[in-house]
Amino acid sequence: MEARNLIFVEPGHRESLKPFSWARPISSFRIGILTIQEKWERRLNASSSNHVPQYLKSKFNLRIETDNLLIKSHCLPNQYLVECINQLKIGEFIQYGNDWIAARLSSSQCEDFFYRPDAYNISGLSLSNKSLRLLMNLWEIFQWNDSELKMDFELLCHGRKSQPLNSSNKLIGDSIFIEEDAVISCSVINTTTGPVYIGKGAKIMEGCMIRGGLALLDHAQIKMGAKIYGASTVGPDSKVGGELNNVVIQANSNKAHDGFLGNSVIGEWCNLGADSNNSNLKNNYEEVKIWDYAAKRFIPTNSLFCGLMMGDHAKCGINTMFNTATVVGYGANVFGDGFPRQYIPEFSWGGASGFSTFKLDKFFQTAHAVLKRRGKLFSETDQEIARQIFALSQSARTWDKQE
Repeated sequence: MEARNLIFVEPGHRESLKPFSWARPISSFRIGILTIQEKWERRLNASSSNHVPQYLKSKFNLRIETDNLLIKSHCLPNQYLVECINQLKIGEFIQYGNDWIAARLSSSQCEDFFYRPDAYNISGLSLSNKSLRLLMNLWEIFQWNDSELKMDFELLCHGRKSQPLNSSNKLIGDSIFIEEDAVISCSVINTTTGPVYIGKGAKIMEGCMIRGGLALLDHAQIKMGAKIYGASTVGPDSKVGGELNNVVIQANSNKAHDGFLGNSVIGEWCNLGADSNNSNLKNNYEEVKIWDYAAKRFIPTNSLFCGLMMGDHAKCGINTMFNTATVVGYGANVFGDGFPRQYIPEFSWGGASGFSTFKLDKFFQTAHAVLKRRGKLFSETDQEIARQIFALSQSARTWDKQE
């Protein structure tokens, strides 16, 4: 069967999902084993593109065909919603509350809708009484990771045969799936609390203690003696060590040394220095508040637990300490003793003793060096996106007005 054409459309609240939505669409966010994009592509037998803000269009191309499915990129699939989408006729929408979440449009209808949305007549099925999972807040990424990991595990592994786990390991339970060329040595893996998925070419070194759920994606590594608690996801080509509890690492990022990271989300191309730690619970056990880019203030999470939210290309030096619910912006570089502020703007350079601006030329040097180590290129397109983010985030770097 020919793949359908799927277009992800960014929601109006994408500002609240920064720092992760600065450089990429929300559909690229990984929750569980798969990204939102991958979840939908598999369930709908589709190939996808994205309708994104102007400054991202050079990297994320929009593809419109004769027959198109549109889905809001913050919407996670379930079987009922998939069935509803499969029943859509050309020109019909699915509405949820006061907004639409899915549609089926012809090429001309897409053109009208994208370029004259206020004039478009939206009609179709209403799902206002159904419970859907719509990603509205940063902390939901780690909060939903357990249930999404279980659903993705079933979607990916049902009816397939796992590679065997070698006899040097101790397995508790049987909910494990190992892809080809993965290497696991002398470790204890407990799957009674959630499934464990090991991607192609992934590696778990000696002496690790792992409690599911866990997703270790393709070519990712867990270093010797690590303690990994569920539900955690280590994205492709990432490396982790020390202690992790309910952490989602998107891709190509490293927390390779000792130190604690909990109830946290780490973006792409990040690096946490040795013995870096975060708090995920206030010592007075009060509700956690976190920085919201749209509101430009700290907002309540309705939760006691929230750790570190680190945007793409951010770094921290050795022994860095992050307070509960700290947000680190795209391209920031944090170092020094003491606890830095709980919102660190994009392209910040410094720590608790104060910040200056991580100038673009220096940032580009670092990004080129980091990607070159993985055999990849920080392209002209990526550089232009970084320039746009630098300009758009200028007002948050209040010290620039004093320099």
